[in-house]
Amino acid sequence: MISQKGSVNELFFCTFVSMKLKILLVEDDLNLGLVIADHLKLQNYEVVSAEDGAEGLVKFNEGRFNLCILDVMLPVLDGFSLAQDIRKINAEIPILFLTAKSMTEDKIKGFEAGGDDYLTKPFSIQEFELRVKALLRRSRPEFQEEVTNYSIGNYNYNIENQILTFNESEKTLTKKEAQILKILCKHKNQVISREVILKEVWGQDDYFVGRSLDVFITKLRKYFAQDQRIVISNLHGVGFKFEVPE
Repeated sequence: MISQKGSVNELFFCTFVSMKLKILLVEDDLNLGLVIADHLKLQNYEVVSAEDGAEGLVKFNEGRFNLCILDVMLPVLDGFSLAQDIRKINAEIPILFLTAKSMTEDKIKGFEAGGDDYLTKPFSIQEFELRVKALLRRSRPEFQEEVTNYSIGNYNYNIENQILTFNESEKTLTKKEAQILKILCKHKNQVISREVILKEVWGQDDYFVGRSLDVFITKLRKYFAQDQRIVISNLHGVGFKFEVPE
């Protein structure tokens, strides 16, 4: 007989599953990635896949996820580094590492990078499923509905449609403009590093994409010119601060 507490937990979890929980899967082994993704979809999860760490970080920024499943040995950006970058953006989302390594030192490194659980390959699909469910049960903030509209001074920004509105005028942003503004909105009135924005939007941090970021920031400043209280400050050597009146 299931206890009353157990029944509540099961109801709690089933309710969220019905909301189509979204999982980011970053795995460079195509065959294993397909097997895992197919199994998760059969469990009624929505799965977004990436094959390297840089692509995974870009997709993380583009969506809203309830869980990240990261292989450790990834090309371009390894799983530990990817987890650290994700933690700079979101301190709460559960992270499950998949790895062929079973050394205690590697597990410690994974937890220090921000991981919540660690599964060594090869693993049974039943154990994998149970760990996924356990992580989703323990998480809380990631089940909140995503904010789709931001009030920015005298402007309104609709993330879903990428439309910035001032009075009766509308400006439809490009994909990159929308991605950058979304990050700034999430961190309004806080300092956010250039590195975080570059990795989230472009998946890399180098001189050329850095110059592109500066161009987009200049464009965004012009879009907010009608409300002089709104400022995108450039803190040299640190990053940006999106100053918005509360």
